[in-house]
Amino acid sequence: MPTRAEVAAIIDHTLLKPEATGAQIADLVAQGAELGTYSVCVSPNQLPVQAPAGLHVATVCGFPSGAHASSVKAAEAADSVAKGADEVDMVVNLKLVKEHDYTAVEADIRAVKEAVGEKLLKVIIESAALTDDEIVAVCRAAEAAGADYVKTSTGFHPAGGASVHAVELMRATVGDRLGVKASGGIRTAADALAMIEAGASRLGVSATVAILEGLPV
Repeated sequence: MPTRAEVAAIIDHTLLKPEATGAQIADLVAQGAELGTYSVCVSPNQLPVQAPAGLHVATVCGFPSGAHASSVKAAEAADSVAKGADEVDMVVNLKLVKEHDYTAVEADIRAVKEAVGEKLLKVIIESAALTDDEIVAVCRAAEAAGADYVKTSTGFHPAGGASVHAVELMRATVGDRLGVKASGGIRTAADALAMIEAGASRLGVSATVAILEGLPV
């Protein structure tokens, strides 16, 4: 079983509630640093974030629906990077996924990848709303577009969040070429361990304290 520190090191400690205040984000940063998480993940309106050395700053793009013009997503991502974001988690255009227009899905992702440059791009596919075939196809489109990670969920979609099955399928599709981030509904140590076992290399969680308390030191 991985230790508390090992799991913390792959966690994006997340607060994406639209009503979150600057003071709450400051608390998130302090807590992330204390717990040893990989990053904090915040909304774009919270940037820039003053984070200590070693704690990365992630943000979201086209969130939570993905139903934005590619040019708008690219502009948002570029602005976030300019304000210090190390990583950007973008939401795919689910309309295009459901229409199986994967050439357009790839172009949407590529526009954001070009905007973030060398910064890390994660692509949120909203796996609970997709069929297995759609999960595979959108993961392939993300890889072709130059993304660094595929990510299960926003945590805001009524279809639900991460599942072991989706993570396994995403990992089988991208192999070791891309990272896989599990996010949405991961609230306990058992949840986190199941996602890691399924192939997740990053976890997006808000229940970080509860998760880590359930793990051995």
